Amino acid sequence: MGLFDALARRKPDPSVAEQMTAAYEAADRGDYERALAIWTPLAHSGVARAANNIGACFSEGLGVARDAKLAERWLTVAADGGDTVGQRNLAALYFKGDGVMQDNGRALELYRAAAEQGDAVAQDMLSWMLLEGEGIDSDPVAARRWAEAAAAQGVAASMTRLGMIFHNALGVERDAAQAVWWWQRGATRGDADAQAMLGAACHMGMGIARDALAAMTWLLRARNGGSALAPRFFDAARASLSPAEFIEAERRAALPLEPAS
Repeated sequence: MGLFDALARRKPDPSVAEQMTAAYEAADRGDYERALAIWTPLAHSGVARAANNIGACFSEGLGVARDAKLAERWLTVAADGGDTVGQRNLAALYFKGDGVMQDNGRALELYRAAAEQGDAVAQDMLSWMLLEGEGIDSDPVAARRWAEAAAAQGVAASMTRLGMIFHNALGVERDAAQAVWWWQRGATRGDADAQAMLGAACHMGMGIARDALAAMTWLLRARNGGSALAPRFFDAARASLSPAEFIEAERRAALPLEPAS
């Protein structure tokens, strides 16, 4: 067989997409050593998502010893390369201050960079920081805008936050009905705090017709989901029900959720 025949029969190198797929499949199997062996040369060749994945492994101790400094180094490579996941993972590292210097300002910059590229998780976190983050100038108008962007991508926590923005008149006119509208969307997507606030609204008839049974149903879901808000309203709502009505609320709370129209 001649040289040209051998070259013609040789398989081409796998594409970056094929290599990334193989690495993800290895990671799904728990074989992070194999995944890292694929990601490392890709990261050195400039594939930002591969650098993010290496950083995430060092951050979580997946296939390697946990090392916050190496996580920071690789996530910085990913973030500088424009990878949205790398930007928000690096932001989370600075926000938590877990093994690195805690820096809310830098976290905000990175969340904003990812949010501007359409990353829903970053949009949600940027909204939260602009509303409640320590050491950050509050900007409820921008917080609402980013929450709306994340909510449009299905992020339930941002739907809940929008309800709170209208409930507490943060940069907007107080609007109880609009608050309930957003809590309904967050609640039906499983957000426990939205369920708690929707239950409270139903209990008090705030922005929605008063409905003691619906209130208890949502508060039961919220309590089961771990909401810290549910206990504030639970006992009062329960006191307004008969034993039979409470049993019915428990039955309803165990049913699958149906998305709000």
